[in-house]
Amino acid sequence: MTAVDHAEQDRVLDWDGFPGRWEITRSTADTGGELLEMRFEIETVPEEGPFVHTHPHAEERYEVVSGVLEVYMDGEWMDVSAGEEHTVPAGTPHTFRNKTPVEVINVHEPALQHEEFFRRFHTLVVERGVSLPPEGFKDVVLLAMLTTEHEEDVYAVSPPHWIFKVLTVLGRVLGYRLPD
Repeated sequence: MTAVDHAEQDRVLDWDGFPGRWEITRSTADTGGELLEMRFEIETVPEEGPFVHTHPHAEERYEVVSGVLEVYMDGEWMDVSAGEEHTVPAGTPHTFRNKTPVEVINVHEPALQHEEFFRRFHTLVVERGVSLPPEGFKDVVLLAMLTTEHEEDVYAVSPPHWIFKVLTVLGRVLGYRLPD
């Protein structure tokens, strides 16, 4: 494998199923921290989507290439169809889901540590066997620990962030460790 092949492979986060395949198209390093851009190919997301969260210091933008992405914001679900985009302002509670396959360009601006969060999240799922959605106690605790370590990037709203903090303390007591 050449250095170029390895660099390209390093940009692909293939989740072996849910939530599909993600490709980092413009990394934090590529943009000097201005933004992180990823291309998501997602088959389906569970009915409730990922937990409702905010990005306290960054906006998130979804540009739908194909399919329909459902975005939850301001207490309601809205459809974002192919050719449309939707921006979630910093600090706004949101989540997403889809009922059919969707391809999305996802942008976090500024990049902050979002790329590190997603890479560590990927490692938990692919190398450590954490299930999505989380099925066991250890899976829940590890995801809470990761979110708490990245609370400047991802802050839980529902369930409330304080629950993630309690689970983080419990995980540390139990000796759980996150990937670097």
